[in-house]
Amino acid sequence: MRRNRLTYLIFFALIAMIASCQKVISLKLDNSAPQLVIEGNLTDVYGIQYVVITKSVPFTSTNTFPRVTGASVSITDDSTGYVFKFHEDTTGVYSYYPMVGLAGRKYIMTVKTGGQVYTASSTMPQLVNLDSITAKISSFGNSDLRTITVNYQDPASIANQYRFVLNVNHKPSGTIFAFDDSFTNGRYVRQDLFENGTDINNQDTVSVEMQCIDRNIYEYWYSLSQQQQNGPGGGTTPSNPPSNFDNNALGYFSAHTTESRVIIVN
Repeated sequence: MRRNRLTYLIFFALIAMIASCQKVISLKLDNSAPQLVIEGNLTDVYGIQYVVITKSVPFTSTNTFPRVTGASVSITDDSTGYVFKFHEDTTGVYSYYPMVGLAGRKYIMTVKTGGQVYTASSTMPQLVNLDSITAKISSFGNSDLRTITVNYQDPASIANQYRFVLNVNHKPSGTIFAFDDSFTNGRYVRQDLFENGTDINNQDTVSVEMQCIDRNIYEYWYSLSQQQQNGPGGGTTPSNPPSNFDNNALGYFSAHTTESRVIIVN
């Protein structure tokens, strides 16, 4: 009798598990209406500055984002009031030349399109020097792969946020790296960039761009990095990262410093 009761309990437990699994699998994914996506960068390197404007696509569509043409794009230096009016080079790609951003200054981007106005502001931080990048060996099975480490001195006087852009053999890594100095303020930092998806081998050419970014932009990139499949637990539930644009636009406007290093891995 006790055995039969135990059998029934196991049976009903299995039914409950199957039912709960079916509820998880049958989640409905809604397709949201297209939104404007603005990707704007202003660096401290004298030269050409770019802004790319596209439209988002539904979740079930392919990752082909239609470019937005005919927009009015400008950046205003908040310190001087000077307005840099961008020109459309190719469909959806806007540029200004020559132009350079200055550390400590606040810049405001304005985009007018479709009868709407979108604005975002970003303050360019002080440059933090990227001293070097190095590689160390990590063994996985029969392969010796490399992990890239960035080395720099974090200033103690102010809060700092960083984004690192990794390229392997001149191809961009798909992994997003964003860090702040909450636990490294004023220290010499040796930060490992754990690549997810691209093997780094002996004699590969690796470059790293270090961007000093403001807090809003850090939150944008950090949010995206948390949605990647990093580690056995995976990422967080996909959602739009916190844009610094108003009026329900997606994307970002980042005024940041930039410095790069290149090595041949050995």
